[in-house]
Amino acid sequence: MKFMHKAALLGLASTALVSVAFTGTALAGKADNTIRFAYDQAPESVDPYFNNVRIGVIIGQHVWDTLVYRDPNTNEYKGQLATAWKQVDDRTIEFDLRQGVKFHNGEEFDADDVVYTLNFISKPENKVVTQNNVSWIEKAEKLDKYKVRLTTKEVFPAAIEYLAGPIVMHPNEYYEKVGPKGQNDRPVGSGPYKVTNYVPGKSITLEKNDQYFKDSPKPQPKIAKIEIRFIPDRQTQMAEVISNGIDFIMHVPKDQADQLEAVPSLQVVSGETMRIVFMQMNLLDGSPAPALKDERVRKAIIHAIDRESMVKNIVGSGSRVINTICFPSQFGCTDEGAMRYPYDPAKAKQLLAEAGYANGLNLDILAYRERNQTEALIGYLQAVGIKTNLRFLQYAAMREQVASNKAMLTHQTWGSFSVNDVSASTPNYFAFRSEDITRDSQVRDLLMKGNTSVDPQVRKDSYKGALKLIADKAYAVPLYSLPVYYVATSDLSFKAYPDELPRFWEMTWK
Repeated sequence: MKFMHKAALLGLASTALVSVAFTGTALAGKADNTIRFAYDQAPESVDPYFNNVRIGVIIGQHVWDTLVYRDPNTNEYKGQLATAWKQVDDRTIEFDLRQGVKFHNGEEFDADDVVYTLNFISKPENKVVTQNNVSWIEKAEKLDKYKVRLTTKEVFPAAIEYLAGPIVMHPNEYYEKVGPKGQNDRPVGSGPYKVTNYVPGKSITLEKNDQYFKDSPKPQPKIAKIEIRFIPDRQTQMAEVISNGIDFIMHVPKDQADQLEAVPSLQVVSGETMRIVFMQMNLLDGSPAPALKDERVRKAIIHAIDRESMVKNIVGSGSRVINTICFPSQFGCTDEGAMRYPYDPAKAKQLLAEAGYANGLNLDILAYRERNQTEALIGYLQAVGIKTNLRFLQYAAMREQVASNKAMLTHQTWGSFSVNDVSASTPNYFAFRSEDITRDSQVRDLLMKGNTSVDPQVRKDSYKGALKLIADKAYAVPLYSLPVYYVATSDLSFKAYPDELPRFWEMTWK
């Protein structure tokens, strides 16, 4: 991938600004109280339950509300659509609901909305994209107009964490009428912003909800409008942000973010996120890469990659090397006792030779973001004799390839929907779900025990056992945590959070 040098960036900025001046095009930002935001992927659906990419999570948290809100500064749980809750027994939680809340279409929020939403998403036949987020729900029952009882299938200690994250509430009358397709076409939530225009694959416009309830832990928005454009090409995004056509971009590669710091009208903000980066390796029967069934080949792949150098030179500030498939702050995440694989290309070549691949082998690698990092991984693998053909896809297409047993290697990232619990990360890839291309029943059983035990120590021990097995058998390649580089107009005041969620509702102009 070719990157622009600083001189070229500054030259582009100058040219773009002159062009704007002569054409009379309105600049983005403060003047019309609008943030123009570009993102490199479009969501599969705006309905949060039928989306699996970060921009969908971002939109979801602005357009919809959850029963509970986790304060990103203190990690304290606060009432959002619920005002109070209590754990009745190991599998039962009761919620008192907030009164006086209205959805964007005027529909009143009450227990019917909660019961309908939770019962709809928990049914496998409704095909919620990320089953991990909803499969623990058995049923929801209405006790009165503003009181609901939730029953979990098994003991599920992380329930409140999920209810404070990906489990948003839909208006039951509207959703029953239009379904997921209608909710995608004309989204209706109760959040601080409402959707006023949506062109799938191109753009979505959010406008401040003037009727947003005053007691929400999300503050009343100061920014009137958020215009989101889906721009896959990074260079186009760069040109737009330099010329003030866009106010806000994220996931900017380190070297480009370093260069943009030289542009006076911009600010660069970075920080570690909960998103982990790793590589999957297909071990299933019928895999198009049977070589990966050999543990020596898998270990050779891990030894071939200099993760420390990638963090320092490519990924950037806020990143750290990980040794297990979870984010360190998540409950139950540990690398204690797990096998470590230092960078050792000679060892990698030796292992390949022992496995019968002294002359190397050819593999496809699937990826969907951070292409510069994928290309660095390809370089390391090639250095030990593994030639890789890069197939760069949209996330939905890559996930389909994995689920249909057509993938060999994948360069993956996973942000756990910002849920700070191992149940939101490791089981997605190792508990016999659609994207599990390892299928080790011992790992699965340990993860399920961790997900469902009421004893915190049992949970920790179970997750530790599963993570150790995954590492010891080299079922995947743990790489590093992923920082996010945000580039924004210098006029905008905002904070970067570890959950990788820009909170436009709290942003202001300087």
